[in-house]
Amino acid sequence: MMNKTPFTKILIANRGEIALRVMRTAKALGYRTVAIFSDADRQARHVREADQAVHVGGALPAQSYLNIAAIIAAAKCAGADAVHPGYGFLAENEAFAQACSDAGLVFIGPSSAAIIAMGNKAGAKKLMIAAGVPCIPGYQGDDQSEDILAAEATKVGFPVMIKATAGGGGRGMRLVTEAAQFGDALRSAKSEARSAFGSDEVILERAIVEPRHIEIQIFADRHGNAIHLGERDCSVQRRHQKVIEEAPSPAVNAELRARMGATAVAAVKAIAYEGAGTLEFLLDRDGNYYFMEMNTRLQVEHPVTEAITGLDLVELQLRVAAGEPLPLTQDDVRFSGHAIEVRLCAESPRAGFMPQSGRIDLWQIPAGVRVEHALDSGAEISPYYDSMIAKIITRGSSREDARRKLVRALEDTVALGIDTNQVFLGRCLTHPVFAEGGATTAFIGNHLDALLQSDADTEARAHAIAAVLLYVTAGNTSRASGHGAQLGHRLPISLRFDADASARQADLTNCGSDRYSVNVDDRTFDVAIIDLNVHSVRLACDGLIESVAVVRDRTSLKMHYRGLPFSLQDNTHAAALKGGATAGDGKVRASMNGRVVAVQVAVGAMVAAGQPILTLEAMKMEHVHAAPVAGKVTALNVAMGEQVAAYRVVAEIEAV
Repeated sequence: MMNKTPFTKILIANRGEIALRVMRTAKALGYRTVAIFSDADRQARHVREADQAVHVGGALPAQSYLNIAAIIAAAKCAGADAVHPGYGFLAENEAFAQACSDAGLVFIGPSSAAIIAMGNKAGAKKLMIAAGVPCIPGYQGDDQSEDILAAEATKVGFPVMIKATAGGGGRGMRLVTEAAQFGDALRSAKSEARSAFGSDEVILERAIVEPRHIEIQIFADRHGNAIHLGERDCSVQRRHQKVIEEAPSPAVNAELRARMGATAVAAVKAIAYEGAGTLEFLLDRDGNYYFMEMNTRLQVEHPVTEAITGLDLVELQLRVAAGEPLPLTQDDVRFSGHAIEVRLCAESPRAGFMPQSGRIDLWQIPAGVRVEHALDSGAEISPYYDSMIAKIITRGSSREDARRKLVRALEDTVALGIDTNQVFLGRCLTHPVFAEGGATTAFIGNHLDALLQSDADTEARAHAIAAVLLYVTAGNTSRASGHGAQLGHRLPISLRFDADASARQADLTNCGSDRYSVNVDDRTFDVAIIDLNVHSVRLACDGLIESVAVVRDRTSLKMHYRGLPFSLQDNTHAAALKGGATAGDGKVRASMNGRVVAVQVAVGAMVAAGQPILTLEAMKMEHVHAAPVAGKVTALNVAMGEQVAAYRVVAEIEAV
């Protein structure tokens, strides 16, 4: 009989919604929980909801959530006897798993040997090739010199994919379509991988054109049992980061599911794997599948598998880690219905999906669906961590049922105060290609213009409503009231406000009885206020009664209308804007809050327009800032490692 490894108190070595997800099951099973937190997360929800919490360091991940010594010390401080790594950060770090074992802590995950074997993309691929598992042609050698990698890329053939051997989430990955691009892409991928994972080792793979990204969820115990829980389709991606996941896949039938599942189970049995894991494959147009990598942890998208199997995957993790055998066999696994998940991220799709940080002024989630999050109204979104702020998951008896429910749930989610990809996700869900189940990894790239398209009619109505709300709440921002101040007057009012970075003007006439005639965007609307509360308004626009969520401060109004967020600045009493700096003024401005991770030029250097000047890192992604004009660098206003705020002038170039 295998030795049991019982435990009673679990330290969760992660943050946010990940920590809360693990806590929920741990508490339900009777375990005590311990949270860890960085300087940036002192007031975070996962800290408040744990039984105990321990501070582990500064805001940067390397100082806190990647600080193995501090986390082990925190477990000892709290008297924890087990550690759950969550997903991300140290979840696939063999040194962390070994450190837990050396400290006498149960690591709720695979052994360090298994992480080494399968957690490294190069090593895992070599094992799979030896085991006869179909793999993508490529290079996974030890020689990482640029010359060798460039030569191997030529042998593999373009287009070629550069992939960091450690970590995941699309970081350290670059698609290279021709040899001339390879050097710059390699250096960028290595830099991003080194920053995110502490290793810049990469592999090369032939790029398969427009495949499906299919992953198989497996579980194995220390008694030699292993099962798969079916597949998830993660094909909808942007920059190799998953955006929408679903189970089962529209492209996988029962026969293919059985074959892929058997491959995954055989692979984990070959290395005596224990715990949760995911084998990821690319599925081509002809139904051939190729092993890509294995994630030796629970996945962000595990809720869709839970939805169609009725299983709690964290509970299975805890039971296996305690030494129990799996409570079910492969024949016991049943699939029912369809589930889809979207990842809500703090980013601006219309600004190239630039990560965003700041304050969530109003956060409201839809009723009746699963939402994984760690937010409250007033929460701060930090620039130091991943941009994903929530996951919304729906289940239906059919794929269409699940999709329809998710469209509504997404529209009913209110996230005001910071830009998110909420509207973009809705466009993805309603696009005919996705709705019909035809999305591949090329979906977003092929349809980006349509996915970013705005609804002109809804926007015009929203601007009219916003103009009325800006007017009726003016002068009393401590609470949303005062809309009757001009009753009986028919006074034209001119408002200037900025909506979605575009200047507009609205002309209002107070018609009495809380009704207003509004001319905006060359259209006239009749808007009547029915009920006005602090964060909600009931109104009628051209006779159609609707509800709007709002946040108002001294000069701005943020509004959620018909599933769309709007942020408007009231400039009615502001002085006319002076001629502002433009792209041609030679100033390089930070595009977001971030940390300087590379400076490519020096003061006095001559640069060409478009030449890289410096690189900022925010939410684990790197963003190169280029020279807006050709000329001489006259000032560099930042230093390596410095944290800078959005729009700050970081460099100045004198045009020539």
